[in-house]
Amino acid sequence: MTLFIDTSTSRLIIGIYKDNKELFIENKKANNDLSSMLLPDIKEALNSLNLSINDIDKIYVVNGPGSFTGIRVGVTVAKTLAWSKNIEIYPVSSLQLLASSSKKRYIVPMIDARRGYVYAGMYNRNLKSIIEDKYIKLDDLKKLLKKDYEMKDIEFVSYDKLENVIEPDLNIEKLLLKGKFKNVDAHKLNPNYLKKTEAEEKLNDKKNTR
Repeated sequence: MTLFIDTSTSRLIIGIYKDNKELFIENKKANNDLSSMLLPDIKEALNSLNLSINDIDKIYVVNGPGSFTGIRVGVTVAKTLAWSKNIEIYPVSSLQLLASSSKKRYIVPMIDARRGYVYAGMYNRNLKSIIEDKYIKLDDLKKLLKKDYEMKDIEFVSYDKLENVIEPDLNIEKLLLKGKFKNVDAHKLNPNYLKKTEAEEKLNDKKNTR
């Protein structure tokens, strides 16, 4: 029995799966009160199936990239549940999750990182990573893709209002079946931001100007 958690984008996603088959899914617009929503929503999801957290064998949690605050909330809740209930925990890339939306030969999932940058990667239809997840200028990403790939073979997926993207239609069952995930120690699971936080960048700028 699997609990799936994603708080990395503008959506709050909670799924429950038995043998990788969907029993419950919630995919709704998140708000600024995510930290107070997540645990009650997980409890409600379990209650709807007459389950408790003690029935969960595995937790899959999206640990980035994406919203710094959202990722922290999701990872903290998942780690706490996994540690307190001795549940196996698996980190999931937000970009690989987005890539589950398409059956094209190549899928490029993107998350707007502002100032002309995106978090992006490339996956094939079997969700194998072709270009590793990275923080990159959108223009540089397009140049990289045009250099080595036929653009007609690529589908771009994003929740954000970027050019030539399709709206995500997540297939979490496919992700659980095709994705290659490694069980990690709950204490060692950390957010994967792919870039420094703004506070870290400002601190680094101050050091460099001294």
